[in-house]
Amino acid sequence: MPEARGSAAAASAAGWLTLPAEGAQQEVPARVPGAPLVLDDLPDGVVVIRSDGSITDLNVAAERLLGRPRAELLGTPLRRAMPLQDTSGRRWWDVLRDGDGPSGVTDSGHGERLLLLPGGTELLVTARFHRAADGSLDRAVLALRTPDERRRAETDTTSLIATVAHELRSPLTSVKQFTASLLRRWDRFSDEQKRLMLSTVQADAERVSRLVGDLLDVARVDAGRLTVHRRPMDLATLVREHVDRLRMAGYDDERFVLTVAADLPELWADPDRMAQVVTNLVDNAVRHGAGTVAVEVSVLSAAEAAVGDGAGEAIVLTVDDAGEGIPAENRPYVFSKFWHGGARSGTGLGLYVTRGLVEAHGGDIDVSSAPGGGARFTVRLPAGEPAGP
Repeated sequence: MPEARGSAAAASAAGWLTLPAEGAQQEVPARVPGAPLVLDDLPDGVVVIRSDGSITDLNVAAERLLGRPRAELLGTPLRRAMPLQDTSGRRWWDVLRDGDGPSGVTDSGHGERLLLLPGGTELLVTARFHRAADGSLDRAVLALRTPDERRRAETDTTSLIATVAHELRSPLTSVKQFTASLLRRWDRFSDEQKRLMLSTVQADAERVSRLVGDLLDVARVDAGRLTVHRRPMDLATLVREHVDRLRMAGYDDERFVLTVAADLPELWADPDRMAQVVTNLVDNAVRHGAGTVAVEVSVLSAAEAAVGDGAGEAIVLTVDDAGEGIPAENRPYVFSKFWHGGARSGTGLGLYVTRGLVEAHGGDIDVSSAPGGGARFTVRLPAGEPAGP
């Protein structure tokens, strides 16, 4: 029965949670060879306890979370080293020992729980019990982490929902209104009016499609699954074609200044992904400032480049806008997810995705001040055929 199993688990846990007699000699076994390297590489705190409840090992992250050095904690009874309480003020050890309340203890341990150290420091604690062949407790392993990562994930989720809802509302409202009007009053509109309304619907549909694409790319960047399919391509031609499309969309010819260096080295990149990079940076420059958008494609020598494997030249894409610029204190956050930069509009995903695309090509991207006072985005990509696949 579940109740009996839980009681047995609690009673078993009590065996190793009971404090050893005061002054008892505690033999601390040496670490297994190689264990420090493995444990200390883990981002979460790990504490290993033997059956009598004393600490036999812990990693650097656990030292940091508990605020005490390893040498001081080894051999110490766990309930002294970690006087944890649950959020109701009960001592964790008492909850485990007495089986009182929703401890969630089983024969194998318990799942992640929010517990408090003295002073209110929050820890997420997971326990795993390792048993001998006869069922007795051999050792236990605790995983410790702060709730910060969980809170960041929750904040990201909330921000994502708010961003998507905000960005979808406007185009979907427009599509709904225009299609409803066309369906109800088709015969009342002239061909020119119909063309204008359908063009607006198409533009809004493309806007939604771009948002969905950005969301998918964000998921790929976060998961480390953003792939690129490289082949020889002409970055300068790609930039020219995008600027020409903007001119055909109604922007003045004088708005854009395009400079391309002669004899550019060969670039191996994914044309579709590089089109995203160019579109994001140039369109971003157009939105932020009514003045000239300067786009330059140039080359850096091997000594200057320091991108990729650092062994060759780099092709450089520079995009300057004529806006207010980005203050130096904000620049470290520009490529963060959901960063808007005060009055800057948009989802806050474009530059995050752009950095992921550039880095997937072995390049780098940064932001600085443009000569005219606006923002300058600089992309450096390794030239030539990549050594790997």
